[in-house]
Amino acid sequence: MSSSLALKLSRGGRSLLGGLTNGSGSSLLRSTCENTSNHPHPQVLQQLRTFIQMRTKLTVVDNSGAKQVMCIQALKGRKGARLGDTIVASVKEARPGGKVKKGDVVRAVVVRAAMQRGRCDGSEVKFDDNAVVILNKQGEPVGTRVFGPVPHELRKKKHLKILTMAQHLA
Repeated sequence: MSSSLALKLSRGGRSLLGGLTNGSGSSLLRSTCENTSNHPHPQVLQQLRTFIQMRTKLTVVDNSGAKQVMCIQALKGRKGARLGDTIVASVKEARPGGKVKKGDVVRAVVVRAAMQRGRCDGSEVKFDDNAVVILNKQGEPVGTRVFGPVPHELRKKKHLKILTMAQHLA
């Protein structure tokens, strides 16, 4: 499993890949980046985790044929999309012979987001990358497989078909 699929639970424990988190809820990467006054480019080390908004590039984690999409608009009139939200996206890279072609405008649901989201038990979930699953006009997934971990927060958003196709629930 690669480090881009790491799920961070910030309750003072370990991530799925064994990375330590401190008790304040931030990972060791962030705590080591706080002291960047000696580094010539401190903005390079600090990663800002923001909403998925217009022009955000996301990876596609299903077998629909698309590799990468760019967000055109987050639906429901919010300023950005978070975990489980639906977006309108344009396909930027696609595999040859896939169901989705380059340049297609599709709907997709966010299954992994770099921005942290709180859970009911007080823990927080965040991923190392932003990833989506492409949907058709009826709201069903175009692909037949979903790669990598998928959080169980999608159950509240009524995306049960994606949860059943996922290899690993986080």
